[in-house]
Amino acid sequence: MNILTWHVHGAYLYYLTRNTRHRYYLPVKEGVPPGYGGRLGSERWGEHVVDVRSDEVKDLDLDLMIYQSAKNWTEDQYNDLSPAQRQLPRIFLEHDPPQESPTNTPHPVDDPHVLLAHVTPFNDLMWDARRTPTCVLEHGVSVPEDARYTGEKERGLVVINGLGSRGRRLGLDVFQEVRKHVPLDLVGYGSEEVGGLGEVPHDELPYFAAKYRFLFNPIRYTSLGLAVCEAMRVGLPVVGLATTEMATVIQNGVSGYVDTDVRKLIAVMRRLLEHPEEAARLGAGAKEVARRRFGMERFAQDWGAAYEEAIGLAAGVENKSNGHEEVTV
Repeated sequence: MNILTWHVHGAYLYYLTRNTRHRYYLPVKEGVPPGYGGRLGSERWGEHVVDVRSDEVKDLDLDLMIYQSAKNWTEDQYNDLSPAQRQLPRIFLEHDPPQESPTNTPHPVDDPHVLLAHVTPFNDLMWDARRTPTCVLEHGVSVPEDARYTGEKERGLVVINGLGSRGRRLGLDVFQEVRKHVPLDLVGYGSEEVGGLGEVPHDELPYFAAKYRFLFNPIRYTSLGLAVCEAMRVGLPVVGLATTEMATVIQNGVSGYVDTDVRKLIAVMRRLLEHPEEAARLGAGAKEVARRRFGMERFAQDWGAAYEEAIGLAAGVENKSNGHEEVTV
């Protein structure tokens, strides 16, 4: 298929476009406004991922649309797409939980012919989808085989983009408090603003992270970060807040430790610094969980089923067994 989507979350887009037979078109604009970065970043996108000027999108022969933000849905589709393209099979890929109200926020999409795909079951639980059918497509991540956990560095790692500007929701205050008691390094774009080390290229991050004793996730309320999934695949134990989907991903004493009491988290991190063998054991557990839950094969199969369902919904077929030939990614 020929699929059009906007560049909203680069790492997720990279994984989505891997191991696929489809061609993905990414709109670009001069000045790179939000959503129009195209093949931006250090990822090796491949020839099947194609930049296209936004004013030329209307001329494309497309089969399916993937929206990834409210702006894509309320503005970009009307600026970039032809009326016929707006009637193609459509998926809205929702990356975040609702922020206005965690329980009472209606989703921007209210259409029984569009598939609303959430990246975590928590997000699906919290959004009010109204008439829109939903599914859950959990993250799929991969890391190089030679990126293996060593834990030699007696420090914890935090991986968050723009933490200084995103405040309490992403746990800036939690990070700053914990850093008083535990040695932590922060990486991500803009991290220098709050004493971090800056951005590490995505393809280098697994090797960089593998040397740290554990990953600390101070985020109060967001979707499950790809950085958590990637760290688990490397073999880092994860310590974090027992909120959102984190509460189902990390099992205490098996793959890391989660709690809503920051003082308990500090005690756990100190223990991992003092006992590297315990950190290695939990890291092995995290790696196994990530292999089963966030594997790329499962991810590709889920997306193939979502494409098939979206095609059926566009044709007015509510049952997932819609008579179309199975779509393979």
